[in-house]
Amino acid sequence: MEKLSAEYWNDRYQKSEIGWDLKQVSPPIKEYIDQLRDKSISILIPGCGSGYEGEYLFQNGFTNVHLLDFSNEPIDAFQKRVPDFPTSNLHINDFFMHEGRYDLILEQTLFCAIEPSLRNQYAKKSTQLLKEGGKLVGLLFNREFEGGPPFGGDLNEYFQLFSMFYSNVIMEECTNSILPRKGTELFIQLKK
Repeated sequence: MEKLSAEYWNDRYQKSEIGWDLKQVSPPIKEYIDQLRDKSISILIPGCGSGYEGEYLFQNGFTNVHLLDFSNEPIDAFQKRVPDFPTSNLHINDFFMHEGRYDLILEQTLFCAIEPSLRNQYAKKSTQLLKEGGKLVGLLFNREFEGGPPFGGDLNEYFQLFSMFYSNVIMEECTNSILPRKGTELFIQLKK
């Protein structure tokens, strides 16, 4: 459980042990964002890390974007990088304790960072945070890792899990992953 503590993640950021940080918006998520037309929808990015997706959304006129991370280190860095972002939309909190209702949750790094034993709780909590008809969209690893985090998995496992909580589950191999992740990511679109 030590890996689930805010201290663990703060330490990783302080030591720059953040191999998941792309230093940019993830291309599959950017492509999804670029097709969104309603810029007033409420969006949550849990486990946001450095928040490049949130920054991109904010710079492109989305007005109701919320960033959530267990660790204060990336949130503090985000505030310095994007000082105009509303501080009321920055949440330093445990995903499982977060309250709110959103049209869209963007998933990139949280699911693979939590212990696999919590995945059922993650799926349930994500539906609780979504408004009726809301969506969970993003990326999941379609491969295994030794140890963790990150923790891997596969399409069949994910489909079985999320089908218990979502009415429409689309998962397909990601075609525009960054080169080091090519062939190892699934793009998911789950509708409540």
